[in-house]
Amino acid sequence: MTLHEDATLVLKAYAPEQGAGDQAELRQAYLDHLAQHDDGMWKACGAGHVTASALVIDPEREKVLLTLHRKLRMWLQMGGHCEPQDATLEVAALREATEESGITGLTLLPGGPVRLDRHPIPSPCNWHLDVQYAALAPAGAAERISDESLELRWFGYGDVPEVADASVVRLLEATRSRL
Repeated sequence: MTLHEDATLVLKAYAPEQGAGDQAELRQAYLDHLAQHDDGMWKACGAGHVTASALVIDPEREKVLLTLHRKLRMWLQMGGHCEPQDATLEVAALREATEESGITGLTLLPGGPVRLDRHPIPSPCNWHLDVQYAALAPAGAAERISDESLELRWFGYGDVPEVADASVVRLLEATRSRL
């Protein structure tokens, strides 16, 4: 199975909860994008591309680890572009979260993606169609900053709205409903 096929199956199975805002509409937009673009998983797709991210949660489930993104200069969850070696969206999300946090042994929360978030990015990519997961850090985990980050920091749930944009806050809220 290709990553494109996996993403299509994941999105078809994604069932947003009632009252989840634009999630059903985004799900359909992602599926339409993949149906129209054989290269819709890759950065080279000028119409946009599917990305994978994960919100890293501490073992006590009281804090989240955010990265101060080097290029965007915003506090975000870990995530980014899918790579040819990624067999599934889950693998891509875990790889990105591990690379950007430096934490090994992360485990995704069960139940598939937590949210979808589509956001514009500078040309030539134009759009990220982000499939967002949540991952638990193991006990004793120690974060390590990557080249993509200016800083990593643990934030209590109540502190996230003060530092991050609304998309990260929505991801945190959706994640907390699963914990």
